[in-house]
Amino acid sequence: MKKPIRRIIEYTVLILIACIFVFPLIWMIVSSLKPEASIYTDMNGIKALLPSLNPSDWLQSYKELFNRFDIVQYIFNSVIYAVVITGGSIVVNAMAGYAFARFHFRGKKILFALMLALLIVPVETIIITQFTVAHSLGILNTRLAVILPLIANIFFIYLFRNFFKAVPEEVIESVKIDGGNNWTIFWRIVLPMSKPAIATVGTLSFIASWNDYLWPLMVLTDTSKFPLQVAITNINTTEPVFTNQVMSILTISTIPLIIVYILAQKYILQGLGGSGTGIK
Repeated sequence: MKKPIRRIIEYTVLILIACIFVFPLIWMIVSSLKPEASIYTDMNGIKALLPSLNPSDWLQSYKELFNRFDIVQYIFNSVIYAVVITGGSIVVNAMAGYAFARFHFRGKKILFALMLALLIVPVETIIITQFTVAHSLGILNTRLAVILPLIANIFFIYLFRNFFKAVPEEVIESVKIDGGNNWTIFWRIVLPMSKPAIATVGTLSFIASWNDYLWPLMVLTDTSKFPLQVAITNINTTEPVFTNQVMSILTISTIPLIIVYILAQKYILQGLGGSGTGIK
């Protein structure tokens, strides 16, 4: 097969696959921009992918949604959880990764192997244990109960460890000669050189915390502390249920994820591909 023809086929297939993935997103957004009845009457035509022709209808479902539910509080909760978990995840996992990469202590290889072995354990199998620990600590129905279990992550530790090991030993030794200690090396030298790892861990941690549903549902009973994902379930089950309002809250919950991914896409590809530590 000639190269131009093969390229045309490849791009055609990729476009079709992209359309399959993008279609639900487009339908969700446009459905939030039209009246309830129009969603069903437009279902069988191209209008299903078009918003209402009347611009005054575009924000009506959002106004009704904010009037019925405390959406601002739910968004605030999700932002707080996501920001704190993301920041804590970067710091804690980077410190653990640096310890495995640069410190020498007895049993390090065995401990690291055991830690990697835990990657195959599904999170759902330990969630009851996590709940028991949270109950023992007396932090149930607090924001701390939502945040703490999501900070440490084995994969993130592994990712940071690989980036830190790629930093040349000469750089570390030169800082030590100048009187720098381990804290100085970590905060001022090694961590700034690992921007792809920071961006990758930060983005994945933000997405995981923003989308987390089961754990907050288990540990929280106060609705004023619910994140957006838990609130969506309440909105979807509170009568009367309006499809355009459900699509509106889903659109609101999706937009931050798209923005974060677009901004960090370059570093994510470098981080997951292990293409560098920021050293030129």
